[in-house]
Amino acid sequence: MAFTKKFNLSKTEDGHYAENSNQDEAGFDVKKISSDDITDDITENLSLEKAIDTYKKIRENKEPDMTEKEQEAIEMECEKIRNREIIDVDEKHEPEEIGSEGKIVTGPPSLTRFESARIMGARALQLSLGAPPFISLPKDATTSLDIAIKELEERVIPITIRRTLPNGDYQNIPITNFK
Repeated sequence: MAFTKKFNLSKTEDGHYAENSNQDEAGFDVKKISSDDITDDITENLSLEKAIDTYKKIRENKEPDMTEKEQEAIEMECEKIRNREIIDVDEKHEPEEIGSEGKIVTGPPSLTRFESARIMGARALQLSLGAPPFISLPKDATTSLDIAIKELEERVIPITIRRTLPNGDYQNIPITNFK
């Protein structure tokens, strides 16, 4: 014999559906739960259970012929995972400058091709808009980009490179510190 339940739902002001009465057809009390509460709990539990199932599969695939003790050990580890505290908000980190006394700590010790291109482009734009060059003009220079390349090679451009880490910390490196 199968039991079926018919829901008498109505749409509330906030757009969710709720059952009209506190009892079902058989006369049992029914607790009203909002769909937001259900969605949050289900999503959190499903992702945790999915992670635990994946963990079990990985462990079981490593050792296909497992004893009962090994399976119990895996179940105990899974229970530890279920009981862990879930941290869903990271602590606020204020970015700060990395002091290094002239040493390059973040990134390679030389300019990257992207940094070089950015510096040459910015300096060529400045020169084309009338900025004075920092070197005597080479005879073979025909464009502002040629002058910018020579200035970069001689490291006379007063520019500082800021290299930023993923957590927001950064290092300001004068162009003269690069190899």
